[in-house]
Amino acid sequence: MSAKKTGYYCSICGHYTSRWLGRCAGCGEWNTYVEEAMPAGRSNSRISAGREAPVPVTQVSLEDEGRRTTGMAELDRVLGGGLVTGSLVLLGGDPGIGKSTLMLQVAGAISSGSSRVLYVSGEESARQIRLRADRLGAVQPDLYLYAETDLAAVEKQAAVVSPLLMVVDSIQTMSSADLDSSPGSVGQVRECTARLMRLAKEHSLPVFVVGHVTKEGMIAGPRVMEHMVDVVLYFEGERHQSFRILRGVKNRFGSTNEIGIFEMSGAGLREVTNPSSFFLLDYEHRDVAGSVVVPTMEGTRPLLVEMQALVSPTSFGVPRRMTTGVDHNRTALIMAVLEKRLGLLLGNCDAYVNVVGGVHIDEPAADLGVAAALASSFRERAIGGDTVVLGELGLTGELRPVSAVEKRVREAARLGFRRCIMPRQKDVPAVPGLQIMQASTLAEAFAFLFAL
Repeated sequence: MSAKKTGYYCSICGHYTSRWLGRCAGCGEWNTYVEEAMPAGRSNSRISAGREAPVPVTQVSLEDEGRRTTGMAELDRVLGGGLVTGSLVLLGGDPGIGKSTLMLQVAGAISSGSSRVLYVSGEESARQIRLRADRLGAVQPDLYLYAETDLAAVEKQAAVVSPLLMVVDSIQTMSSADLDSSPGSVGQVRECTARLMRLAKEHSLPVFVVGHVTKEGMIAGPRVMEHMVDVVLYFEGERHQSFRILRGVKNRFGSTNEIGIFEMSGAGLREVTNPSSFFLLDYEHRDVAGSVVVPTMEGTRPLLVEMQALVSPTSFGVPRRMTTGVDHNRTALIMAVLEKRLGLLLGNCDAYVNVVGGVHIDEPAADLGVAAALASSFRERAIGGDTVVLGELGLTGELRPVSAVEKRVREAARLGFRRCIMPRQKDVPAVPGLQIMQASTLAEAFAFLFAL
């Protein structure tokens, strides 16, 4: 009997080569090739999109894809309006963040409408899943549990059950008999993902696949797995905090700018329909120096968050700069502008900036909020608790316009704020109960904020 043929696969991107190389020819990383046995037939790893003949682009239908609601509006928002028939969705997140809880709640919601759902688990027994389903209120007669790691058996049961939705938890536990490597290896993850993709397309079956993440925060396995699936979602949050954020990083059927916000409770995940009120729920220090509220945008949704800063004289030769929720380099740039344009001597002070609630802000519209919080703490002068600020800051101290200003100011007015400091720009709406004060420079904005 002839020996099985082996090859080398990159653990980062999945690139194949017949011999070992020090540097991957696909992604350029060093020492990432691992030796694995090649499958007997390569046809299984190819995704078939159908046997139809090519058609002119003018004859392609423009009808929207059929979508099914998941029973959770926040998840539907991130998916672009619901599940697309035949789509393969990859959900990643840290261990214990709530991925399995989210999937089981979705499975329970869909199966409650007399639609069959197949929940495949390679990590837990059916009894363990049933215990969680009791706690989540997801026990339904049309929810089928199957504890299995062999992908061939999973495909067979999918054909028998004929579900409306299938969940695989997790892809790193699945294995194919065509490969001799262990579950979770580069070859197994790539092969199992390809077969699940073919299953989804051929049977018009939406499939959710749960994936573990590495220490760097990336989904474990070859990066080619993320290219193969239709949608990639990341479930984020801190263990010591109750809220969770579902963020889309790839979506072939919708936008990747939307986020879904959930709150973890003893009965499972609860949707947060009013996130601004949720993040400002404990905002009691409205008259304390170093605190300001910033209206940000997460996709098409306005979100008001509290920005806090602490500036104090340093006890060491080199001052410390620490940020949470905002970019560290961007904060250093804002501090340089404050020192150069306004004469705030921050060079001999420690500076700490934090976005309350663990939210991460990466849009430049929060620049004025960071600057205002730093100046407020440095001068020990509080900003009024009825004030919100927004605006992008330039190196010369000018304030630049921001996008979606109407949604931001209307959300601020809805939550009871009375004053908004923002850059000068066109098409600023007049909102009843909200005084909008426009400034061209940082100095002019600070004159409004601190009554200089």
